[in-house]
Amino acid sequence: MKAIRRFSVRPVLPEPLRPLSELARNLRWSWHPETRELFQSVDPEGWRAAGGDPLRLLGSVSAPRLAALAEDRRFRRRLAAAADDLQDYLGGRRWYQEQPPHLPAAVAYFSPEFGITAALPQYSGGLGILAGDHLKSASDLGVPLIGVGLLYRHGYFRQSLSPEGWQQEHYPLLDPNELPLTLLREDDGTPSRVTLALPGGRSLLAYVWKAEVGRVPLLLLDSDVEDNGPGERDVTDRLYGGGSEHRLLQEMLLGIGGVRAVRTYCRLTGHPAPEVFHTNEGHAGFLGLERIRELVAEGADFDAALECVRAGAVFTTHTPVPAGIDRFDRELVSRHLGDGGELAGIDAGRILELGREDYPGGRDDLFNMAVMGLRLAQRANGVSTLHGQVSREMFAGLWPGFDAEEVPITSITNGVHAPTWVAPEVFRLGARQIGAGRAEDALAVGGSQRWDTVTDIPDAEIWELRRTLREQLVEEVRERLRAAWRERGAGTAELGWIDGVLDPDVLTIGFARRVPSYKRLTLMLRDRERLTELLLHPERPIQIVVAGKAHPADDGGKRLVQELVRFADDPRVRHRIVFLPDYGMAMAQKLYPGCDVWLNNPLRPLEACGTSGMKAALNGCLNLSVLDGWWDEWYEPDFGWAVPTADGAAMDEVRRDDVEAAALYDLLAQRVAPRFYDRAAGGLPVRWIEMVRSTLANLGPKVLAGRMVREYVEELYGPAAQAQRALDPVAARELAAWKARVRAAWPAVAVDHVETVSDTEPGGKAELGTTLSLRVSVTLGELDPSDVEVQAVAGRVDHSDRLTRSTAFPLKPAGAPSLDGRRLYEGPLTLDRTGPFGYTVRILPSHRLLASGAELGLIAVPPESTGEAAGVLMR
Repeated sequence: MKAIRRFSVRPVLPEPLRPLSELARNLRWSWHPETRELFQSVDPEGWRAAGGDPLRLLGSVSAPRLAALAEDRRFRRRLAAAADDLQDYLGGRRWYQEQPPHLPAAVAYFSPEFGITAALPQYSGGLGILAGDHLKSASDLGVPLIGVGLLYRHGYFRQSLSPEGWQQEHYPLLDPNELPLTLLREDDGTPSRVTLALPGGRSLLAYVWKAEVGRVPLLLLDSDVEDNGPGERDVTDRLYGGGSEHRLLQEMLLGIGGVRAVRTYCRLTGHPAPEVFHTNEGHAGFLGLERIRELVAEGADFDAALECVRAGAVFTTHTPVPAGIDRFDRELVSRHLGDGGELAGIDAGRILELGREDYPGGRDDLFNMAVMGLRLAQRANGVSTLHGQVSREMFAGLWPGFDAEEVPITSITNGVHAPTWVAPEVFRLGARQIGAGRAEDALAVGGSQRWDTVTDIPDAEIWELRRTLREQLVEEVRERLRAAWRERGAGTAELGWIDGVLDPDVLTIGFARRVPSYKRLTLMLRDRERLTELLLHPERPIQIVVAGKAHPADDGGKRLVQELVRFADDPRVRHRIVFLPDYGMAMAQKLYPGCDVWLNNPLRPLEACGTSGMKAALNGCLNLSVLDGWWDEWYEPDFGWAVPTADGAAMDEVRRDDVEAAALYDLLAQRVAPRFYDRAAGGLPVRWIEMVRSTLANLGPKVLAGRMVREYVEELYGPAAQAQRALDPVAARELAAWKARVRAAWPAVAVDHVETVSDTEPGGKAELGTTLSLRVSVTLGELDPSDVEVQAVAGRVDHSDRLTRSTAFPLKPAGAPSLDGRRLYEGPLTLDRTGPFGYTVRILPSHRLLASGAELGLIAVPPESTGEAAGVLMR
């Protein structure tokens, strides 16, 4: 029979064991080995049955066992040590507390998903795992972050396979009372709630749950509130589920409701109010509108409020393709954010302008969340050097007249939280070299350019470690594969072959990620006979472990999964290639360490970063990847292989995949497998081990989330906090008025004439080191010289006279304006490089509170008729 009501009955711990509850509720246990080992010792079988979840474990331990532990002095000493260690971690000074005092008192970090641990399944893929690693590293560094997200009652889907290999989705119901969460409550004990106004006089209410991620509170909004109507109650039912209006309500709750949740949390706890708001992808972009509403309610006008909000905002874009951006019908947005909806007192027309695609190729009927995110943030970044370049090109239409490289979007390459992803065996090997304390610091805080102590580890120890990890993966794969086949309907008697699946002495390749088409799950199947030969090679076989989920609405992705599964079902090769359903954090933590090679073959440049290969590298796994994302930035032959890409406009999709698949097969057959199986006299693959050592020593320090978060603090959070403090209400009004004045006057701004005085040879020849004197006549109209900067821009020129690798430097005003109002600017130009060289001049708005000269998207350049303005001086 089915229960008509469900309760969560919490265990009553004996007094000596009460610290176990605090240890279980702070998610630091998920990356702290000693705490996990303590919980495992409570009940090893129960720990395994609970999936390594302390709360589930404590809910299943028998009263006699708890009583026995309460009397066990050795256990109590270990418990006391773990509890003291947690308190030291939570209250001690860390990296951030040792930095200069200009850094923000707090940062609010908004994301639609967070992958902290499998015990809190609120993630779907890389974006969520990255957000989780960001929070954990911020905690390790002492950064005063507040995470903000949504609590999805069904989380993301669980994946299984039909007998035919078709992906099936299951949505388990999550009870917050069974998760490591605490309901935020008012001083009188009632649950705190945030409220959003909806059209038609309806309301959307949400509770606020708090997870403790080490030192970082993570606030999760939950719309499953009895006072909500059925539609509103289901707003936070599933991650990335529902139609357009459902998605809009989720993003309104995340952004607008999230700011209100932060305000409530700070009011109740005394936590410092955030000075910086970080939007992790456009889903949370409405947070900027709520901050504008707050300031307008305090008496600011819209434009001054906008300047204040922009100054303290950071926007991170993760998508390299326009199709990956959320876009809503403008009428839908207007209905929810206009009269009778949310953000009362704010002109809906001004809101719609923030998300308008007013650039060539844009659609005027759509509201673009990434465009709004960029317009509401003075600082923006991509997540790898290549992705920053792609993002600047993708969003260049928002800054007309500027070359893509000057679009104000920087990049901070992602990193991964090493204490989460490094296998305990790898950590112990490092700890033996430098001590546990230094090893923890190296993984969590980083700062080293190289981990040179790795060079002192003997070859035999490295190879034994790699085999141990591979053997553990083989056991894990067999266990998961057996469970997957039983779900597909197979009987136990049919599954004897699984005992021979994979071999701990065979070169093992991993491939696991989401399954959109651009990641090319099935590229390895392009030539099935060639792949079969590699799998079954009599002397140098390979074996492949594959995992990944397709979006529930993506039938194309599901077909790719089915194609891979059907190949892996073939009795000829099923002992050498497997597909494991339900890819998630628990599986990943076994998969990355156990593989020898991590394969990544996306369409370049569509992989924004691709952090799975970083997690593999931290465990001594070598990367075999297309030069995309982070691998394009840090690849070296010493620690991996680059899959050649078939670039060129003439290359059609089928031909490109054929060429790149053939290159992949050749690399595996001719370079990767021979290197793995090439054994020295002692039976060790010395050259392979050297690549493992180089991966750990050279890549290890780079791929850390600690390095990533430190860069966010130094390059974005710190400057944003200073900009925010500089914009008091008076300064904000002045800046907004200045921008309005400059925009109105800009049509009259012009470069009228450019001339040079030099000893250049006839025919545009000059010698290296020659200095030219530039004289530029400009019209500023109603603007003053203090409102602008006149610049010379010089650099190499290509075949069409476009400047590349250019440098800009200011020219100085010379004298009073002429009778016709024109002004003269002068300055030297040194020819500092040989070859084709050129220059031009331009006028940009200039103000001390601008983050970059491109911020307003205004520029004046010489007209074509100026002739000499192209400035091609040397050929």
